[in-house]
Amino acid sequence: MISKGAQDRKRTFLIITIVTVALFFCFNTLPLIKGFIYSFTNFKGYGSYEWVGLRNYKDLFGDARVGKSYLFTFKYAVVGTIITNIVSLMLALGLNSKIKGKSALRGIYFIPNVLGGLVIGYIFSFFFTYVLPVIGQSMGIEGLSSSMLSSTDKAWIAIVIVGCWQAIAMNTIIYISGLQTVPEDVYEAGAIDGVTGWKKFKSLTFPLIIPFFSINMVLCMKNFLMVFDQVMALTKGGPSQSTESISYLIYNNGMSGGQFGFQSANAFLFFVVIVAISVIQMTATGKKEEQL
Repeated sequence: MISKGAQDRKRTFLIITIVTVALFFCFNTLPLIKGFIYSFTNFKGYGSYEWVGLRNYKDLFGDARVGKSYLFTFKYAVVGTIITNIVSLMLALGLNSKIKGKSALRGIYFIPNVLGGLVIGYIFSFFFTYVLPVIGQSMGIEGLSSSMLSSTDKAWIAIVIVGCWQAIAMNTIIYISGLQTVPEDVYEAGAIDGVTGWKKFKSLTFPLIIPFFSINMVLCMKNFLMVFDQVMALTKGGPSQSTESISYLIYNNGMSGGQFGFQSANAFLFFVVIVAISVIQMTATGKKEEQL
């Protein structure tokens, strides 16, 4: 027979679950459904609208601006994910070693993740616009003598730098958590067999932190694909729309450009793309884990 205390706990957990599901539906599922419905209309964000069927989706594939934004976003996401994971893994290995003050260093390296994306973006905007050109001119480096944000070839690099600088913090913490799960016995056994240095990392450490690597790759790629704050603060899609990400294009043209229906279709397509990429990543890393 179930006791009264157990019944109360069960009722409490049920209430919490119902409230959580209700909030998730209201602020996530419902907007997604409404956006999907609007994607079949010519809704401008105000006034009346008409059903246009699949026209918005067909127009997406013929819109050069949309194609350019997808190209920039994927380029940014791939480069950012690679750089972030390499640097954060190196930092995690260093911060997990036997060094003095590593707890303080972990806190310092985590600060970028605490700050807001727009705040960081505006700070770096000042640095790229005023500080870096002065340094470049004083050192005679022509490539840095003018603002990177005003160059169609270099602006995306500045956004990658800012995005990685902020993303490395969380990735490093996750890698440190993974490294702390590796038993010391494994390293001791490896040392007996003469496994040291790069071979130690390749044969012992990395295979045991594959699940954490998988988490970082999926979250990193997803976050970089959804880049918005850095673009908003640094370039606003410029110069000449060379750094216009998909999220910024959806926001800018959907909310203030009178393309609510069209950009709703873009948003739903983007949602499908992100889900597909995440599933492919998890499947690939899952197979890797099984092999190990």
